[in-house]
Amino acid sequence: MNPQSATSDQYTFQNPVTRFESIAPPKQDQPEPGLDRDLAPHADRGETSYRGTGRLEGRKALITGADSGIGAAVAIAFAREGADVAIGYLPEEEPDADTVIRLIEESGRRGVKLPGDVKDPDFCRSMVQQAAEQLGGLDILVNNAAKQVAVESLEELTDEQLEHTYKTNIQSFFWITREALKFLPPGSSIVNSTSIQAYEPSPTLIDYASTKAAINNFTKGMAQQLAPKGIRVNAVAPGPIWTPLQVSDGQPKEALPEFGKSTPLGRAGQPTELAPAYVFLASAESSFVLGETLNVNGGMPSP
Repeated sequence: MNPQSATSDQYTFQNPVTRFESIAPPKQDQPEPGLDRDLAPHADRGETSYRGTGRLEGRKALITGADSGIGAAVAIAFAREGADVAIGYLPEEEPDADTVIRLIEESGRRGVKLPGDVKDPDFCRSMVQQAAEQLGGLDILVNNAAKQVAVESLEELTDEQLEHTYKTNIQSFFWITREALKFLPPGSSIVNSTSIQAYEPSPTLIDYASTKAAINNFTKGMAQQLAPKGIRVNAVAPGPIWTPLQVSDGQPKEALPEFGKSTPLGRAGQPTELAPAYVFLASAESSFVLGETLNVNGGMPSP
């Protein structure tokens, strides 16, 4: 479907239960970090469906973990809304990153690739500097990169995984945000990706879930600190969303066929269903919204 030629009814009146297929993913495995290219079934990132309305016209955004999944959907949506976008990603995710950059450029916007590992504070600083330099400024930051690996018990959680999860999921948010504050003018927006795991931690995701709870706290504290400077900080908490994270050891393999079916809608979410929440929080439409977490989780209970 061409997003520019579709009728308005195709977007304004849809049953959320059937808007996307209730998938039953086959058991599959990808090495970390996983690729959208190899995901079965493929995830919908809004490539053919997301239509922009100019809500981010002229804005300049940096999105981490934007080669696949939610980050990719947000990058595509931001470009369709008129923003130039720099994407951070791991070097081994280059095939997915190439696709996202192509989609950004096909939307008439500038796309910048910034490969590296956010576990490295030096890379975090240089990534922000390069984004601001190559985009000619920076006024949106989306901290989205994440590591999620399921383990059955605390005894099986290695020191290495614990360190990598914390550096990727929360310490990088400190490093990247601190550097970004050198460039973000009044009117800028920061959006952090948290998770329903912050409220309902799965017993196999203790390290991941605890970092997501920390992100909620970080978001509320930074929102208060930066409000007087005219910089808004908010977060989005996805529920079960079909991304490569799930097949690269993010879920037990035997659980994949039932992934997302426990939601009241009876299905997993698609990455494109997250994008409007990020667009809203990044845009001036949410100018009086600070320190909030939008839960996009298919109706699963959350505070």
